[in-house]
Amino acid sequence: MDLLEDYRKATFYFESGDPLGAARLLEPIVEAEPHNSAVRLLLARAYFNSAQLSGAETQLRELVEHDPSDHYAHHVLGRTLERAGRFREALPHLRLAAAMKQHADYAEALHRVEEWLGKSDPLEKS
Repeated sequence: MDLLEDYRKATFYFESGDPLGAARLLEPIVEAEPHNSAVRLLLARAYFNSAQLSGAETQLRELVEHDPSDHYAHHVLGRTLERAGRFREALPHLRLAAAMKQHADYAEALHRVEEWLGKSDPLEKS
């Protein structure tokens, strides 16, 4: 197994719109290289893009546990939880990402979840 070649193929598949194909190639790489954050993040994004939200969440939680300052991992974890309808769990990750880095996507996701929670639960204004 040539991990580098498989990673390159997985990146190509992901960028070509085949997240399932990318995930199939990335899973054994993450198994072989569990501390490789770039591979784990690409696998999380492949899972997210193919609606395998549980898999995405697992990979992203591993990333934020390893590096709590990874704003992008917090953002994607928040988006994954949002997509799963777990808005209260998403909110702290989205807030943290937006606080760590000013980015339009971060602000939009945070606003969307805050709006949703504000409409569904008037007590969730903290």
